[in-house]
Amino acid sequence: MEQWLTEEGSDGFNVMFPYLPEGLNDFVDKVVPELQRRGIFRQEYEGKTLRENLGLTRPANRFFQTTTASVS
Repeated sequence: MEQWLTEEGSDGFNVMFPYLPEGLNDFVDKVVPELQRRGIFRQEYEGKTLRENLGLTRPANRFFQTTTASVS
């Protein structure tokens, strides 16, 4: 999986756990630290929102846009 990620351009994987919540706990406690050690899983988020972490710009708020109107 690491080779696919680094050499083939994979953008992620879907992981299914055979049982919950222990399977998820095992993944978080054992796999994630190893991925972080290898430098292929982030240790903290750079932005404060999901949009920031995905590198997306904030859309204009259509309810608070300023308009220029001529006054007669």
